Amino acid sequence: MSLTHRDVATVGIGGPVGSGKTSLLTQMVPRLREAGLDVGVIANDILTQADADRLRDRFEGIVPGDLVAGVETGACPHTGIREDPSMNLQQIDRFLAAHPELDLVLVESGGDNLAATFNPELADYSLYVISVAEGDDIPRKRGPGVVDCDLLVINKTDLAPHVGADLDLMKRDAAAVRDGPFVCTNCKDDQGIDDVLAHLQEGVLFA
Repeated sequence: MSLTHRDVATVGIGGPVGSGKTSLLTQMVPRLREAGLDVGVIANDILTQADADRLRDRFEGIVPGDLVAGVETGACPHTGIREDPSMNLQQIDRFLAAHPELDLVLVESGGDNLAATFNPELADYSLYVISVAEGDDIPRKRGPGVVDCDLLVINKTDLAPHVGADLDLMKRDAAAVRDGPFVCTNCKDDQGIDDVLAHLQEGVLFA
């Protein structure tokens, strides 16, 4: 794996509001810790620390409190992950100063549109999370977030029959618009989480 100037692997997790990015994080981090990895988490939002506070509470006893941080972008979340990732990079530097043994930092973007992508200086690997509740036409809209991410996550599959979404259509469209892989998940029932981690292991952790 070829990292940027940093000494730790980074994974970006993007997606619209309500797609399930935070739920995915809460499933991934304990498994990564069980695998023996030291993990840091950054939650981006416009003007709040709410997600970071919630994650810090959720990971108490799993991740040191100073390895969960919020970055307030002050503008559309994609500003802090794509145009000018300096605030996130500075937070990663603070993590490393206190925990030089850190193996991985997960950077969650605030909810954003389908055009949000991660600056390569910030993320070595990126996930983009969409929800079936947003509509089964999301993949075929070909937003850069969907098309250009390393791994597309189609989340909340359990809701498909309740919102009239055709999951098979979403899978076909995802395969048609992407050269890379996609995974279907239901974080509520832990479905597909191991598949996400397997892609991370292949693409980042053991690359």
